[in-house]
Amino acid sequence: MDTPVAFACRELRLRQFRNFPDVTLAFPAAGAAVIGDNGAGKTNLLEAIYYLEIFRSFRGAADEQLVRFGADAFHVRGVFVDATGRDSEITAAYEPRSRRKRVTVDGSEPERISDAIGHLGAVVFSPADVALVTGPPAGRRRFLDILLSLGEHEYLAALQHYRRVLRHRNALLRSSAPASALEPWDTALVEHGSRIILARRQWVDAHAESFRLRCAEIGGHDATFEYHASGAIPDAEHAAIAEAFTSALRRVAARERERALTLVGPHRDDLLFRMHGRDEAIDLREFGSGGQVRTAAIALRMVEAEYVQSGRGRPPLLLLDDIFAELDPGRAGRILEMLDARHAGQVLLTAPKDTDVDLRQASGSVSSLARWRIDTGVIHA
Repeated sequence: MDTPVAFACRELRLRQFRNFPDVTLAFPAAGAAVIGDNGAGKTNLLEAIYYLEIFRSFRGAADEQLVRFGADAFHVRGVFVDATGRDSEITAAYEPRSRRKRVTVDGSEPERISDAIGHLGAVVFSPADVALVTGPPAGRRRFLDILLSLGEHEYLAALQHYRRVLRHRNALLRSSAPASALEPWDTALVEHGSRIILARRQWVDAHAESFRLRCAEIGGHDATFEYHASGAIPDAEHAAIAEAFTSALRRVAARERERALTLVGPHRDDLLFRMHGRDEAIDLREFGSGGQVRTAAIALRMVEAEYVQSGRGRPPLLLLDDIFAELDPGRAGRILEMLDARHAGQVLLTAPKDTDVDLRQASGSVSSLARWRIDTGVIHA
């Protein structure tokens, strides 16, 4: 972990964020392992750092919930350093009373918050990631949307347009508007939605083999993932997807009027995980064991880390939130070896006890990180 990293968090200041009243931290270049009981604020710390990447909670919490109880607003400030020694400052603040969020990058406030996302190149690993495999499809769509929005500005624009069109179209369906009123919204829905479907499919197809290899390395499992589009939309180029999307809307038009809801499109698509055995492939969501599901979830995050690194040309900042929970020592050790071998970036790790970090003693491993203690929002570095 003494290898110079390409981008790292040098300093973090939190004011009235979650259970932190006012704390300023200076991070070692390699990172730190934060040890403390559940509820002490370990996950809140990683949440604050990743907030400066997407300006939303990675746990899905509303901004109002991030403000410390009794406070008027929260403020997060991070100073990040690149391999040349150049500092970059990112800040975010939110005031519930006015519902105003203010973001700055190097002292300047962007015209749109979306222009500021993705500066860190961070990846979060969490025990809650099992929901990416076993939970509702919305979580998997959100995973793809965040990942692709951070990596492709065009994707974020298409997603924002699509969501606006979808809201208008659903409102028209609820008001029993005539078909003629829907036509321009159908055209826009197909235009932006087909671009989203194509980008998601291309990403899944490009990383399917890496996912399979990571699953095999971690747990010895033969697992795959694939993109499933609603409305029988084929795996094709943009024009063919748009044509199929248009046809699907026509097929479900009567049902959409009955339910007053748009029934096909990327907002109803899914990412499917399968485990392959001798005779058949099983759906991990329905039939996977605990170990298989956790392996798939961690493999998915590792693929994300590889994607971030290839897109930015530098290692991602890894935020590991108690990822050894419920893992057997063999899997945990293999995960650490893989992280050491592939990701030379800064690592910020949380765990409830020291033994969760002391999984192996190899030189340069995560076990050599500086140890910090946390107790109810107070960090002892």
